[in-house]
Amino acid sequence: MARQTLLFGGDFSIPSSDPNLTPAKLCEGVTELLDKADFRMFQLEEAYLKAPVGNSVEGNLVKSLDPVKNRVDLVTLSGNHFYDFKETGVQDTIAWCEENGIAHAGGGMNEAEARKPAFVEKGGVKVGVLAYNAVGGKQQFAGPDQAGTAPINFFRAFTPVESISWEKQREEKQEFDNWRFKEPMHFDADFMGENYVDPSALLRMAEEIQQAKAQCDILIVYFHKGYVHKPVLVNDWEKLYAHIAIDNGADAVMGSHSHVSHGFEIYKGKPIYHGLNNFVMYTPQMSPNFKGKVHGDAHNADWVKQRIARFGFVPDPEYPTYPFQPESIYCPVAKLIIEDGKVVSSRVVFLLTEKSGIPYVHGQGKVGQEIFDYFQRITTEAGLNVKLAWDGDEAVLTE
Repeated sequence: MARQTLLFGGDFSIPSSDPNLTPAKLCEGVTELLDKADFRMFQLEEAYLKAPVGNSVEGNLVKSLDPVKNRVDLVTLSGNHFYDFKETGVQDTIAWCEENGIAHAGGGMNEAEARKPAFVEKGGVKVGVLAYNAVGGKQQFAGPDQAGTAPINFFRAFTPVESISWEKQREEKQEFDNWRFKEPMHFDADFMGENYVDPSALLRMAEEIQQAKAQCDILIVYFHKGYVHKPVLVNDWEKLYAHIAIDNGADAVMGSHSHVSHGFEIYKGKPIYHGLNNFVMYTPQMSPNFKGKVHGDAHNADWVKQRIARFGFVPDPEYPTYPFQPESIYCPVAKLIIEDGKVVSSRVVFLLTEKSGIPYVHGQGKVGQEIFDYFQRITTEAGLNVKLAWDGDEAVLTE
């Protein structure tokens, strides 16, 4: 079999109706990259429509996706905005994929459909993808008769603040942390909410990965996951999900959602791209200076203010269509080298999103080295085990 390449990008959303910054213009920095690869994949961040609905804007129509019609083989649909346009958005997006011969995973008109793996076969090599929404919101989760994303369910528990400290519990001999609760208990105290893994969801995921791997040569598992707008941090539950995926047959794990990068890991010789950040993103409505119309959110100005307070950064006004955490300008694209139906090298291609909102590829050179150093730093600070090494204009993931 011939040597093949697979690219997997992070979040992709280009709902632009700006005549000076068209969808095609937004994509100009990555078209050559996509054209040269054999397998092209990314996370489609939101749904697109065939005709306007509700508070949608012109850019939310499927025509915005024209620049990638022949440049993507598979999209994952498991993001936390895929159900923003309800059943119509899910249906229209899936229809667009199928009309253009684009495989899709992670979203569907019901849960059974959303959980199905998708496959792409080229040159005698079959690549499969499973995609999951691991962050919610739960209104985005598909159900037996409801469209949405493939869920990894989680539970929310509320703990009295006075009981959070393990040392305090020991001192006061509290017995509130056992497994024997049978009835509700009243606490006159403040509470902290925490999300916890649903073991049944992980067992089901493991079985689905095993079944999908049996149907393909290479299996990729994608999780919509990560601490949003927070650099470096990789939560233990993210590592757990990724490790379980690889233990059950995944050849690589991809993740995005946080709109900032989160470093790389190698587990049992397999790559984990914990935070692919953005691939191509156009979100002017999140800028504090935005004055236009935004779909589905009548209180967008309030949300922009809350976003600044919640995440602790003020978007740079020089990036009016890309108002993310300042470090989010550094974007990685996962690249796998395939030989004889196996992944033989795991790499990353570096992008830098310019003030125009357009990302461009950078190899070795002043800018490329700046990006390289950034990714090595956040990977190390996150306690992950990857060392990057240049090979031409790409960085190789090594242990």
